[in-house]
Amino acid sequence: MNGSWKKKPELLVPAGSLEVLKIACIYGADAVYIGGEVFGLRAKAKNFSRQDMEEGIRFAHMHGVRVHVTVNILAHNGDLSGIREYLKELSVLKPDALIIADPGVFTMARELCEGIDLHISTQANNTNYETFLFWHRLGAKRVVTARELSLQEITEIRRAVPPELEIETFVHGAMCISYSGRCLLSNFLAGRDANQGACTHPCRWKYSIVEETRPGEYMPVYENERGTYIFNSKDLCMVEHLPDLVDAGVDSMKIERRMKTALYVATVARTYRKALDDLFESREKYEQNMPWYREQISNCTYRLFTTGFFYGKPDENSQIYDSNTYVKEYTYLGFVEETAGDGRIRITQRNKFSVGEEVEIMKPDGQNLCAVVQEIRTLEGDQMESAPHPQMGLYVRLSQKAEVYDILRRKEMQQ
Repeated sequence: MNGSWKKKPELLVPAGSLEVLKIACIYGADAVYIGGEVFGLRAKAKNFSRQDMEEGIRFAHMHGVRVHVTVNILAHNGDLSGIREYLKELSVLKPDALIIADPGVFTMARELCEGIDLHISTQANNTNYETFLFWHRLGAKRVVTARELSLQEITEIRRAVPPELEIETFVHGAMCISYSGRCLLSNFLAGRDANQGACTHPCRWKYSIVEETRPGEYMPVYENERGTYIFNSKDLCMVEHLPDLVDAGVDSMKIERRMKTALYVATVARTYRKALDDLFESREKYEQNMPWYREQISNCTYRLFTTGFFYGKPDENSQIYDSNTYVKEYTYLGFVEETAGDGRIRITQRNKFSVGEEVEIMKPDGQNLCAVVQEIRTLEGDQMESAPHPQMGLYVRLSQKAEVYDILRRKEMQQ
């Protein structure tokens, strides 16, 4: 396998804030997808103000990274006038693409956002090649596959649609119990509409059965020591199967989780970046480095992993599992925002750490360096033994050299 074998897919990485966008660009993304403060499906993410979006697009383009903006709610009548104004703003900001699920929104975007590519969200339930052809005829540049498709089905779609129509597929991150995310659980149980960006993730809650003649007597559906989570799916992870995705004709490999930390995004982006680059250098190198990919992916917060529907319909053992508890191996401490001439670095601290602690410096090129915290000072110069307050600006001296955009993390003891 070599670079001329097939086109290397784009690595598309989520960014829920300006900080995370910058980290994604530095740690290997070819493109990032972001949401504005309205009309996206991650209303609880920090999201981007107009000013942040303008800065983010400028930063990404300086680093050769494309920016896709989500406008993928299923719109009601009352949304349309606001969406029209928002699309006019986006036409000025000039992201590279808009991700859309609603045909009405698509029609307005085609009218108002000339020169910006239009992508069709997985939320539009794109499960067959006629649907892909339908959107292509309307002017879509790319269609995101429904998560329920197998690799065989994606291959069939690739053969049936024009080569200029791009296929985007989720390869890593949270799965949904409902068809391509079209879920009403949150609406029913919490009054918050998942299809308007306000999902409360009730599929992650713990459930029991109560029989009506025995109120207060909770009977488990199935449980272990961590509880009962009958709707909860494993996380998708396809880092071990990239050749199959390339063979199927996938143009863009998409990582899910726009609400995660910079540490999560950096870890997953860096791992998939190296895996893709290794694969297109040689199949042998990719297979030799597989233990490293597995180790790095396991370093971030995750549920147990699955290959989803790519190899056919999964059974309950491969898709649904019985624990809602995340596995957490590292805690995010912050990233290097500036280096000082005396060897100190400036960070905005995210979690508590102390002088004398061993931390890890995570670098974009794949290196992880162990270092000891030698000194902590406030920005005013006051010395501290520990940094207990999140979002506090600090100067830190470490026993190893750290550079701008390096991430500091601490390994946690597993019980």
